[in-house]
Amino acid sequence: MSFSAVQAALSGLRSCQEDVGTNMDMLTYVAMDLVESHETEHSSSLETLQAMILESAELEREMNCFSNIVEHLNSEVSQLPPEALFSLSDRVKEQYEAKRASLSKAELHNHQKVLAFKEGVGSALQPENGEEAENQDEDIAVTQRFVNFTCPLTQVEMENPMKNKVCNHHYDEGAILAMIKARHKQHKKFRCPVVGCGNINVIQADLVPDPFLKRRIQKRNASQV
Repeated sequence: MSFSAVQAALSGLRSCQEDVGTNMDMLTYVAMDLVESHETEHSSSLETLQAMILESAELEREMNCFSNIVEHLNSEVSQLPPEALFSLSDRVKEQYEAKRASLSKAELHNHQKVLAFKEGVGSALQPENGEEAENQDEDIAVTQRFVNFTCPLTQVEMENPMKNKVCNHHYDEGAILAMIKARHKQHKKFRCPVVGCGNINVIQADLVPDPFLKRRIQKRNASQV
């Protein structure tokens, strides 16, 4: 096997990881559809969907672990004589099995998309009825269009809202990640851009996708077409 073949295989694996991530998003949307359909018995189906998203999170984690090990060892072997490549497979297997044995299933519940699934379903399950719901809808029409739906960085409507677990503020994914990366290169902390927020250190680990808010934005836009 050549180094180029290894790189090609890694590229294919990364593509598969993206597909797994897309599948997890779909599971979240299916769960929210189920809740919003007002079916009386949906708890067992939600449990099944949660089990599926946890399985997907585990698969993604294992794929990421495997590809990271291959990349690291491939870099090492590339500096050695060509015959060293023949031991790459055994070394990858050894390190992968050791790493996999140290991983905990409990950690999967902290996966960004698993957290987004739980939060999205939880938000959809919140009761809204009668006059109170109508009043809330009116408030949403006035405030969320200009505040909740608007990224404080770009000042335009969010396409992929990310929620900060520390201060509960939202930002568009591309904008917030780019800003964090830029400040990191400058060795500076990044303060939450929402006026009056006391969070002086926004980091990527504190950000999770918010599929419920994204769904509300999409529904609002669809209703205006």
